[in-house]
Amino acid sequence: MISVALIIPTLDEEEALGRHLAAAAAAADQLVVSDGGSRDATVALARQAGATVVTGPPGRGGQLNRGAAAASTDVLVFLHADTRLPPAGVDRVRRAVEAGAAGGAFLVRFDDDGFWMRLGSRLVNLRTRLTRVPLGDQAQFVTRDAFAALGGFRDWPILEDLDFMRRLKRHARASGGIALLDPPVVTAARRYLTGGIARTIARNWLIWALYLLGVPPRRLARLYPPKTSRPKK
Repeated sequence: MISVALIIPTLDEEEALGRHLAAAAAAADQLVVSDGGSRDATVALARQAGATVVTGPPGRGGQLNRGAAAASTDVLVFLHADTRLPPAGVDRVRRAVEAGAAGGAFLVRFDDDGFWMRLGSRLVNLRTRLTRVPLGDQAQFVTRDAFAALGGFRDWPILEDLDFMRRLKRHARASGGIALLDPPVVTAARRYLTGGIARTIARNWLIWALYLLGVPPRRLARLYPPKTSRPKK
C-alpha cells in the first residue's frame, strides 16, 4: 500500500495543534512537524502526538523541505496547522496516486459560516478548478519522485506554494496530471476576519498580479503585515 506522510510547518501553533494534531496523527503513516522556532508548546505537543519533529529557521518553503527530508513515505501531504483534512482524506490521496496522479490538493471550505466566507469558498474552488493550481492551505500533496524531480519548494518568504504547484502542474503533464479532491479540507478564516475580508482579498490579488508580472517574492513580502504574511484565497 502507498504510504503517506503529513508534513505540518509550524510557528507558535499551539492552539491549532491542540485541535487538529490527534486526528492528523491517526490518519497518516507518518506525521512530521517542521518547526520554525516556536516559543509556545508547539514542539512539546508534536512530540506528545508521536510526530517526527525537525527544527530550523522560520520560512515555510524551507520548513516544508526539511519536513519532506525527514519523511520516509511514498507520498507527501503538506498540511497547514490550521487546516483539517476531511474524513478518509489520506485514503483519497492514496487512491489519486494509485490512479496515476503526480500530485494535487483538495477543494476548500472556511471554518466560518458567514455569507462572505461561504462565497469566498465557492470562488476559491471555482478558481482552483479553472486553473488547477491549488494553494498551500488546500493540503497540497505530491509523490516523492515528483517532489525530488522538482527540487522541492523555493526558499521564498511568500508564494512558495503557488510556485510549487505551477511547476508541479507542468511536470505532471507528462505523467498523471493534478488531482483535485472532494470533500474539501476545512481551513481557518482567521486572517480574513482579523485583517478585513475585502482588504485581505485585495492585497492577495495585488500580490499575485505583481508576482506574475515578475516582481520578486522577497520584495512582495513587504506588502504583508508581520505574522499574517500568508496569501489566503
